[in-house]
Amino acid sequence: MKNFYISLGNLRWIFIYTLLLGIISCGYLNPRGFKAIGAQITPINQLKSKQNPDIVYIQGKVEKAIPLLKKEAYQVNDGTGKIWIVSNQTGIKQGESLLIKGKISYRSIPLGGKEYGELYVEEE
Repeated sequence: MKNFYISLGNLRWIFIYTLLLGIISCGYLNPRGFKAIGAQITPINQLKSKQNPDIVYIQGKVEKAIPLLKKEAYQVNDGTGKIWIVSNQTGIKQGESLLIKGKISYRSIPLGGKEYGELYVEEE
C-alpha cells in the first residue's frame, strides 16, 4: 500500500482554489465585479424625476450601447422598464448583465411647447 502525501504548498493551493470556488458559486460575482451585497436594487419602473439626485442601484441587461466622449451610454432593461445609463465603463456588449450604482438625472428637452425630456442614471 502506497502512502498518500500532500505537501504544505499544495495544501495551501487546494484551500485557495476551494475558497474561490465557494465565493463564485455563492453568486456574488458577475462579469463586471462584485454585486452590491445588501444594496436595494430599484426597479426601473419605480424611478421618478422627483428622486433627483438620489443614489440608486439598477440591474438589467444591456440592449443598446452608444459611445460618448470618454464615456458610454447603455440602455438597460430590467423587465419592468428601460433606462439609459451614462458610465465610465467601456466595452460592455449587448445582452450582458449590468449592475450600476448611480444618480438619477433628468434632461429637459422642450420642443414646440411639449416636454420630451427623459430620466437617465449617471454612474458613480
